[in-house]
Amino acid sequence: MYLIAGLGNPSRTYEGTRHNIGFTMIDAIGNKFGIDVTTKKHKALVGRGMIDGMRVILAKPQTYMNLSGESIREITDFYKIEPENIIIIYDDISLDVGQLRIRKKGSAGGHNGVKNIIAHLGTQEFPRIKVGIGNKPEGWDLADYVLSKYTKAEQEALEEASEGVIGAVKLMLMDDIEAAMNKYNAKKRDAR
Repeated sequence: MYLIAGLGNPSRTYEGTRHNIGFTMIDAIGNKFGIDVTTKKHKALVGRGMIDGMRVILAKPQTYMNLSGESIREITDFYKIEPENIIIIYDDISLDVGQLRIRKKGSAGGHNGVKNIIAHLGTQEFPRIKVGIGNKPEGWDLADYVLSKYTKAEQEALEEASEGVIGAVKLMLMDDIEAAMNKYNAKKRDAR
């Protein structure tokens, strides 16, 4: 059993905002594989189903971003899911909109939702998919930026990104995270 959780904030206020990219990606995965993510359980909206023969739980924690670990811990305890079988999808301001960065493990990198998950699980050893939301423009407050909506051009980049996330998840479920990283990780820019 795998847990694929996207991070975001509940309520209509935050729908479609940059910070909720994790929820957006879980919806895309659910739509692709016919998994309804509407059951309220474990402080989350969850859905159970199959992706390429693997049993999965899709989850959108409803605890607000900074307390995401409460929900993730409840789900993993209930279903006895090991950290290496958890995939967390969340926003990253250091990547351009729609760029992906897949990691096997690592620190929170300043992301409070991930920091809370690490605190609740007691480990950093879980895979994650970071989805770029772009860096905040000059003069913007970070909180205002991450809670802002996308431009039309950015929405197109996100549609492409959702295909990448789906492809990466399929590879990760086949225990081929290296292939997922090689295929989908954002290439570093030429520093010239």
